[in-house]
Amino acid sequence: MKTALSFAAPTPIETDCLAVVVLDEGAVKDQPQPKAQVSGNAADDQAIHAVLASLTTEELSGKIFEMVLVHHPPGLKAKRLLLVGGGKAKSFSAFELRRVAGAAVRFLKPKGIRSFTFLMPLLGTDPIAAVKAIVEGAFVADYDPDTYKSDRKDQRLDSLTIAVTGEVQHDALEAAMEQACIIGESQNFTRALVNEPSNRMTPSMLAERAWKMAQEVGLGCEVFGADKLRELKMGAFLSVAQGSDEEPRLILMRYEPEDAPEEPVLGLVGKGITFDSGGISIKPSEGMEKMKYDMAGGATMIGAMRAIALLKPKVRVLGIICATENMPSGKAQKPGDVQIAMSGKSIEVINTDAEGRLVLADGLYWARQLGATHLIDAATLTGAVVVALGHINAGIFSNNEDMYGCFEQAEKRAGEKMWRMPLDADYLELLRSNIADMMNVGGRWGGAITAAMFIKEFVEDTPWIHLDIAGTAWVEENKAWIAKGPSGIALRSIVEYVVAGVRS
Repeated sequence: MKTALSFAAPTPIETDCLAVVVLDEGAVKDQPQPKAQVSGNAADDQAIHAVLASLTTEELSGKIFEMVLVHHPPGLKAKRLLLVGGGKAKSFSAFELRRVAGAAVRFLKPKGIRSFTFLMPLLGTDPIAAVKAIVEGAFVADYDPDTYKSDRKDQRLDSLTIAVTGEVQHDALEAAMEQACIIGESQNFTRALVNEPSNRMTPSMLAERAWKMAQEVGLGCEVFGADKLRELKMGAFLSVAQGSDEEPRLILMRYEPEDAPEEPVLGLVGKGITFDSGGISIKPSEGMEKMKYDMAGGATMIGAMRAIALLKPKVRVLGIICATENMPSGKAQKPGDVQIAMSGKSIEVINTDAEGRLVLADGLYWARQLGATHLIDAATLTGAVVVALGHINAGIFSNNEDMYGCFEQAEKRAGEKMWRMPLDADYLELLRSNIADMMNVGGRWGGAITAAMFIKEFVEDTPWIHLDIAGTAWVEENKAWIAKGPSGIALRSIVEYVVAGVRS
C-alpha cells in the first residue's frame, strides 16, 4: 500500500472517498441526544457539517465503528464521504484512532474502493501519534488470511492519503509516516508467517523465510541444525525436537550498526514451535489445527528484526528463534524423562506439552552467552494466561523495574494491551523436583506464573521481559478493524522499545 500526506483543506480534495472521524460529544443542556460532531481538522468545514446536519441521531451518533457512506457529497470534490464513528470524544486517543482507521479500511475494501483519503483528527492526540496510528491501523486492516482459497479476490488497498491541516511540521510527519509503514508491513510479515499451515511452515521453511528477509534488509543471519544444538549442549531444546521427523532449526539474526555502542545488547528470543501436538502428553484433537500458530513468538521476533533493520536505531540487537515441531513418536521424550539444559540445570519433564519453556530456556541462555545484556522473549506459552486474561491482554512478566517501566511506555505508544503478572519467589517452590533441579510444570494453579518462573531460572539477573501471547496472538473472530487469524501482537511494542533506546 502506498501512503502519502496531503496538506490541503478537505473541500477541494479529489479522492474516491474521504473518511472523516465523528465523535460522540455527550449530552448537553436542552439537547439530550446531540448529533455526532466532526473532530479535529474538519471542525470548520461547512460542506462536511452540512452533510452531518442532514443526518438524524439514529443514522449517526458517533458510536465507535459506526459507518455512514454518502455518495457525491455536496460541496466536496470527493466522490464519497465516509463518516466513521470514533466513540466518546472525552476518551478518544491514538488507541481508538488506530482501530477506527482500520475499521474504515475494512469497510471500504469489499466495496471495490482501492484508494481513499483519511482526514486526520487531532482531538485527544498529537499529529505524529495520529499519523502513526492511522497508517498502522490501515496496514493491519488491509491483511486477510484467505491465502489458499482458489477463488480468492485480492481486495488490498492501493493507496492511502492522510489529509493534514493546521500548524504542523511536515518533515516530522513524513518521518512518522515512513516509520509507521515499516512497522505495519513488518507486523503483516509476522502475521503471514503465523498464518501458514504447518506443512508449509516447517522449521526449515521458517529458517529459509528468516534468512531471505535478512538478506533483503541487511541483517546478519545464521541457521543451525541439530548438530549445532548438540555442540552447544542444548538438551532442553533437543528434547522437544527429538520426536519429530522434521529437523530443528536454531536461527540467529544480528543487527549490529557501526555507530552503536558496545552495550547495551538486546536479545530477542522467540518460541518457534511450528506445530505443537503436545508430544506424548498429546492435546485433544478439537482445535489442534490452530497449533500451527505456536511459532507466533518466533515470527514476532523475525518481524521485529525486519523493522529494526529498516528503522536503523543505534543499538545492537540479536534475534534468536528456536524452531521445531513437538510430535509424539517412538523417539519422543516421555513424561518423567530428565533433560540437561545448556546452562547445566537438570529438568524433570512432567508434561511434554509444556515444551515452549524448554526451548526458551536454551535460547535465552545462549543469548546471554552471545553477549545480550537485556532480554525479551515472546511465546504462545500457556493456556493459563488465557484463563487469567482472556483474549484481550497479553501477559507480561519482568525481573527489572526500570526495564519494565520503559517497556510499559513503549507498549502504550504502540497501542497494545498487556497486563503485568507477578514473579514471587514462592511460585518457584511449585517447580521443585525430587530427582532433578526443577520440573517443567508446577501444577494446575498459576500456570502462566510458574512457566515464567521456570524461564527466569535461565535468565538469572539479566534484565528481562517475558511476553506470554497465547491468548492474543490469534484473533478468534473477525473484528471491525482486524480479520480473524494471526494478530502480530507485541511486534509494535518491541520495536517502539528498541527505537526509544534499550534501557534498564
